[in-house]
Amino acid sequence: MVSLRDIALVILGISFMTFITFFGRLPIFRNTPISYLHRLIWIHLPNFLTSIDQRLTSGRITSNTSRAYNFIMYDRHPTVLIFFFLLLSVSEYFYLPAAWPHFTLVHQIFGPIAIVLPYLFLYLACFTDPGTITPSTHVYFMAQYPYDYTLFHPAIYCSTCRLLKPARSKHCSICKRCVSKLDHHCVFINSCVGSQNHHYFLLLLLTTGILTLYGGCLGLGLVSASVRTRYPLWSVWPFSSSNSSQSWSQYFISWQYGLQFSVGMGAVTMLALLTSPLVWGLLTYHIWLVYCGTTTNESMKWADYQLDMDDGLVFKRKMNPNRPKNPRIEPVWTRWPVEPEQVLVRTEDGKPPRGENLPGVGEWEPVWKLRDVENLYDLGFWDNLLDVLWPGYDFRQGDDEMPVSETRGRSKRRSRRSRKAKTSGAGASIASTL
Repeated sequence: MVSLRDIALVILGISFMTFITFFGRLPIFRNTPISYLHRLIWIHLPNFLTSIDQRLTSGRITSNTSRAYNFIMYDRHPTVLIFFFLLLSVSEYFYLPAAWPHFTLVHQIFGPIAIVLPYLFLYLACFTDPGTITPSTHVYFMAQYPYDYTLFHPAIYCSTCRLLKPARSKHCSICKRCVSKLDHHCVFINSCVGSQNHHYFLLLLLTTGILTLYGGCLGLGLVSASVRTRYPLWSVWPFSSSNSSQSWSQYFISWQYGLQFSVGMGAVTMLALLTSPLVWGLLTYHIWLVYCGTTTNESMKWADYQLDMDDGLVFKRKMNPNRPKNPRIEPVWTRWPVEPEQVLVRTEDGKPPRGENLPGVGEWEPVWKLRDVENLYDLGFWDNLLDVLWPGYDFRQGDDEMPVSETRGRSKRRSRRSRKAKTSGAGASIASTL
């Protein structure tokens, strides 16, 4: 018979591997044990197995495995989405019949709400267009954000879509389309997370986190009550004084007795409690991105910039606030309340850029830290959150003649420049493949 400890270790191991797989390559974990484990599991170990397969089967096993992995992770299909949906629905199927009769009236009212909301926001995140840029929507998305002349420069065309790329947009190789303010492609919703469905994605994480924590805590209370029918002084916390006379094996035996109340509900309770930190961790990470006024895609760009800064390859200079704009390559007007004040460029030789046609005025200055660079898209947390929750919100409030808002965002962003330095590398940029 499989023990409770073995079940807990399996669930914990799966949760840990999921965390390493999806978050190990994020810039925030760069040069940390998490990134080392990710490289060991997904780079060094596969390379070692590939070398063995080359000797034994001339690479046939590796080739077939690689095609299957690339199909699952890097092609658009609903496999992971279906798995996520079944994980929710099947867990509730095993959990509710045993737990529902013991719920109080309050839990019977709020429980169904907590159950329904993840499905609602999963549907909205999946089937809401993330901000696909087409010839018919190109003008609209061009007017969303100005080019910051740091991460995004004008006159850059998508070679696939054959359209001028709006600021903060990116071509998704999985969806085969350019998406406005692309954050990342999420396999759990089988779609991109972009400007038009970012808020639904955050609400999906929030409601899923609430559901797993809420259901886990309720189930834990029911299992504990079942254990106390035989061990009245038993406590969930293994280090409490009431459990001081118990060994670890006796503690897990007590758990197994409590699970006789309902094995299915107990297993789902453990699954919810062990996976809930992953959901809340991902939500916290994305709220941090909102706080910093960036996206997963942009945080990777900031991380790359920091590496070039370390090599002395990055320079900046001021942008002329009264410069004329070329409407053929950049929007004359956007809804964003601020305009770029700087130009940031890389060089190959570590020497200041040369050329009369380069944007900006004044001398080029070397840049060594991200905190010395202004993030045009960081208006302060509440305005950043408003931009996510209300796609297309007009920060200019209808004032077509206002070139730059000095009262909104600018001073707040200056006071928060150091945040970018915390988001690059191992505590310094931000980012994921989810």
